[in-house]
Amino acid sequence: MSKRVRISNSVLNSYGFRVLTEGMDIGQYCRNPVLLDMHERGNVIGYMKDVKVEGDEITGEPVFDEASELSRRRKKQWEFGSIRMVSVGIDILEVSDSGEHLVQGQTRPTITRSKLTEVSVVDIGANDDAIVLTRDGVRIELGRDGECPLPLLDNKPKNQNFMDQKILALSLGLPETADEATINSRLAELKASKEEADRLRSENDALQLARVTSAVEKAVSEKRIGEDRKQQFIDLGKKIGAEELEKTFAAMSPQVRLSSVIGHQGGAPTGTQPVTYSKLSDVPVDKLEEMREKQPAEYRKLYKAEYGMDCEI
Repeated sequence: MSKRVRISNSVLNSYGFRVLTEGMDIGQYCRNPVLLDMHERGNVIGYMKDVKVEGDEITGEPVFDEASELSRRRKKQWEFGSIRMVSVGIDILEVSDSGEHLVQGQTRPTITRSKLTEVSVVDIGANDDAIVLTRDGVRIELGRDGECPLPLLDNKPKNQNFMDQKILALSLGLPETADEATINSRLAELKASKEEADRLRSENDALQLARVTSAVEKAVSEKRIGEDRKQQFIDLGKKIGAEELEKTFAAMSPQVRLSSVIGHQGGAPTGTQPVTYSKLSDVPVDKLEEMREKQPAEYRKLYKAEYGMDCEI
């Protein structure tokens, strides 16, 4: 004697997804309601009688043809009750991770549209581990050790994105109710402002370097520094700025000839006291190297007094 059984419904299965009854097309299957054994093609053991949808349930009555030993054995097991459940084979047509299709504990998308292709007598029920799926022409058997083809859902709390958007809006100086378009517009403005600031900074750096270089070349032409010190003062100008460098050069006296420093025209010095200088720029060019070698302490003192920094000899 046959009995009506559940073929499928929309409850959550052990793989964490659901198959919506309302989206399952049973029309084609009803024209060929084959009953298989454990989803095995070729192992036809009968057919499903009076398949219909009632609410969220798809039900039918299995009829065993007894045309094979397997069919006769399954009929006896069915009547005895050792096998009592069926499972579906379906083609996946559409899935959704929309909140309206999710239930508590669901971890994978919902199959919202599908097509029933076969029903099998199984030892594990249709809503547990014996579902067979077909997607893009590939059959996937969801056995106990199988892998589910449906991706895991992002289990981030539903209001988390809203909270993140609210915090971002406030950090941008916008009302907490600002929508995504407004936030994106503000981000674009800030990006444009940063790019403009970077451009202006680059232009200003170039102008400053040009002014520093010009000041150094002028100091060389006025004999305030030697040609060999150009790079040294350019580097100094980059640190202190063109205006401060120009002030430094203005305080430096042009280099003079030895005769104008020792106070007589030609001949040897009349006194025995060594000549002293208040600034490094007062030292004649031809005496600088001599001072560096013979009076390094004096050279360092005058250098620091002139430029405000220590000198390494």
